[in-house]
Amino acid sequence: MSHLQNKTVVITGASRGIGAAAARHLAGLGAKVVLAARSADRINAIAEDITATGGHAAALACDVSDPDAVARLVEFAGDTFGSLDVLVNNAGLIDPISRIADSDPEAWGRVVDVNIKGVYHGLRYAIPVMQAQSAGTIINISSGAANSFLEGWSHYCATKAAVLRLTGVAHKEYSAEGITVVGLSPGTVATDMQVSIRQSGLNPVSRLDPSVHIPAEWVARAIAYLCGPDGAAHAGTDFSLKTDAGRRAVGLPL
Repeated sequence: MSHLQNKTVVITGASRGIGAAAARHLAGLGAKVVLAARSADRINAIAEDITATGGHAAALACDVSDPDAVARLVEFAGDTFGSLDVLVNNAGLIDPISRIADSDPEAWGRVVDVNIKGVYHGLRYAIPVMQAQSAGTIINISSGAANSFLEGWSHYCATKAAVLRLTGVAHKEYSAEGITVVGLSPGTVATDMQVSIRQSGLNPVSRLDPSVHIPAEWVARAIAYLCGPDGAAHAGTDFSLKTDAGRRAVGLPL
């Protein structure tokens, strides 16, 4: 994983779960990580912990639904570490889970603002920086929900399908300029999101035994893998950790 040495990586939704695990793992591989989330206290604590153990990390509170906040995040990364080599669009919501006729329009729209617009904002402001560098990688955290119809998840399925299309369009537009845009579909992961899913009881995912969920650290390893030269082979699509081939490529147990 020497390809991450001294690279600047911005990770949204970095206060917990996949984002926090990715920040710790990538910093351990020599990357300079910028943690972003709405929870300033959480990301500051993680950044301080990484720095205390010899890594390089900084944190900036950011609501990805706000384009100005994302623009400031990209600028902060450049000012702090001198470049922006990797963006991990990880921030995402699934609450509240409900059937369409029972859903709250404002809450449904908030999921759209974070899950779709947040990814778009990341692409919009990271790509010009990467164009100037003639290189860069953007990883959009996706889901099997992008190609599924799951009861209670109308907002999540719709937004993850949109993110998959954003990944494909961004690849088509910018791959010739040295920018790799790739999605990562990790499957079910043992994060706080699974608590809400299990409590809803609305679809088969809510009834999965907790033992089947993979640890967030596995997803972090997949992110590191996609940052390297092998990531280009999956550009414009979603790389899946639900397959034996995907796990084998990353070096994870089957």
